[in-house]
Amino acid sequence: QVHLVESGGGLVQAGGSLRLSCAASGSIFSINAMGWYRQAPGKQRELVARITSGGSTNYADSVKGRFTISRDNAKNTVYLQMNSLKPEDTAVYYCNADILHVSFVRGDYWGQGTQVTVSS
Repeated sequence: QVHLVESGGGLVQAGGSLRLSCAASGSIFSINAMGWYRQAPGKQRELVARITSGGSTNYADSVKGRFTISRDNAKNTVYLQMNSLKPEDTAVYYCNADILHVSFVRGDYWGQGTQVTVSS
């Protein structure tokens, strides 16, 4: 079994900051890319940011310059530092990871989601 557990969401005023964390645990052999997605009410889930095992990153245009993704490979944890938050960043944020199980089966795993609400 593999689990992704997110934390760090909440309510913040526009212009504020939040830091999301996502820890992977369980029968993990290795983790490839990790990322954050979000889904606002009535909208499709979209990629926010992604980071490879080597540290290469890519971001949605809407968050470039405001959000930073990072990871701690020793802790199997990915972070999303969100600065200069805007009301349009309000969404449920989901952690995602491409994980090789100890059985050498590769899978795409998701966290349960954490709510981020930005008030104007």
